[in-house]
Amino acid sequence: MGRRSILIAAGWVATAAVATVIGLGAIRLVGESITGTPGGVRSATEIERALAAPEPAPPSTNTAAPGSTTSAAPGPTSTASVAPSASSGIRRGFATDGGTAVAECGAGGVRLVSWAPAQGYRVRDVDRGPDEDVEVTFQGASREYELKVRCIGSEPVAVADD
Repeated sequence: MGRRSILIAAGWVATAAVATVIGLGAIRLVGESITGTPGGVRSATEIERALAAPEPAPPSTNTAAPGSTTSAAPGPTSTASVAPSASSGIRRGFATDGGTAVAECGAGGVRLVSWAPAQGYRVRDVDRGPDEDVEVTFQGASREYELKVRCIGSEPVAVADD
């Protein structure tokens, strides 16, 4: 093996090493936004606290198709996160297998504060209120869940679809 071949091999190894170091440095700089969860992973207690805290008005997530209809699914279950809000009345979180929602009662009736589909589901329709009743429909590949909420007294309560 000649001197020239050794120099070419050494140059190639050095170039590969420099490119690897630059690539690893770039991944480290951008790593959190690529591989991490924004804000980190939250515990169940932190999620309950966040759902109970007052929030600004959520962005519209209405992805319903025009003229779509809803079908009732087994009723939702209510979680025990109730907290008074400075802006309105009592807030309560509700959960179905298709997703979760937070509703509150106020002077204008009930309104949905926030909603989020479960993994494998999407929000098909939202009536966020304020109104006599509000609802959100979560649609999955083979199942659909509709969550309907009314104020009974000054407390949001999940009700069966009419």
